[in-house]
Amino acid sequence: MKFIAHFSRIFVGVIFIFSGLIKLNDPVGTEIKLEEYFDVFATDFPAMAGFWHFWVPYALYVSIFLCALELVLGVCLLVQYKLKSASWILLATVIFFGFLTFYSAYFNKVTDCGCFGETIKLKPWTSFWKDMVLMFFILIILWQRNIFADKKTGMWVGMSIIFCLFLGIYAVKFLPPYDGLPYAVGQDIPKNMKPSEPLRFKYIYEKDGKTLELNEMPTDTTYKFKEMITLNQDEAKAKITDYNIWKDGDSTDYKAESFVGKKLMVVIPVVAKASTDDMDKIKSLAKSLEGTDVKVWILTGSPEEEINNFRHEHQLAIPAFSSDTKVLKTIGRANPTIWLLKDGIVKGKWAHAETPDKEEVLSRF
Repeated sequence: MKFIAHFSRIFVGVIFIFSGLIKLNDPVGTEIKLEEYFDVFATDFPAMAGFWHFWVPYALYVSIFLCALELVLGVCLLVQYKLKSASWILLATVIFFGFLTFYSAYFNKVTDCGCFGETIKLKPWTSFWKDMVLMFFILIILWQRNIFADKKTGMWVGMSIIFCLFLGIYAVKFLPPYDGLPYAVGQDIPKNMKPSEPLRFKYIYEKDGKTLELNEMPTDTTYKFKEMITLNQDEAKAKITDYNIWKDGDSTDYKAESFVGKKLMVVIPVVAKASTDDMDKIKSLAKSLEGTDVKVWILTGSPEEEINNFRHEHQLAIPAFSSDTKVLKTIGRANPTIWLLKDGIVKGKWAHAETPDKEEVLSRF
């Protein structure tokens, strides 16, 4: 039994460190998921709508705290520091996430819980059963908690807390160290908008009272059709399904235009939340590219009046176009983000804090 208890401790610790590390790489992604949950609960439980809406402005802070908590608790298990307390907190955490994933799965609300960030996509039911497996092993740890001796390894826990803060702040101020999104540098956006593979089907027919499964439709007219099942719907789905660019009152297909030639996009998902610390750098970059074959656009999810006021305030002589806010947050986690394309292929991506100069931009082509 001692072996099983130690295996449980190591297994749960590794899983929580892995999960926390992946999500700390991209805390804004977890923030977006939390905001989705807050909106869902505000709608489904209107009597508590004010409570859930209260948390929306603090979603990023909650995201960093939860991601860091997972990693630190995992470290506590591995080094056996305050193991009993850590195990109880882990149990509470798994129950909390288990409720979220069950709610997502049963009511089909948030179809991707973000349990392992954007790196590993899990369906809600898969996430729920993953939480149940973790709960099983955590219960074993609590059941056998007396066999574990606390060790004086607080230094490792302290170092993990410092690491979490550094990684979380870095990923927010700049961009995720690892970008696993379909808008990352090197990605072909038009290609990512096409099905990843051809759809495959299974056909259910009936003949002589027997149900048959066929890989293709029969030519025999005596077969009675019952059902057609898609075998690879998730695998064949395009990586990008909602990328679009438009301008109010203009019928031009700006989505297609964005894939022609060289485009430098200043991505500002929400004008009201945009950092203005580096706006002078962005303005200087845009001005320096005048006369080159690089076209500079602003992409925003904010209303036209807001972006026009923003452009006027910061003297940005850059045309502005509209896009979906969630898509823009996926393109660039920083607000603003500089996104560089050539014929639809991503050549560069920078947070506003590391705005490139003209030479850096032109060197990417």
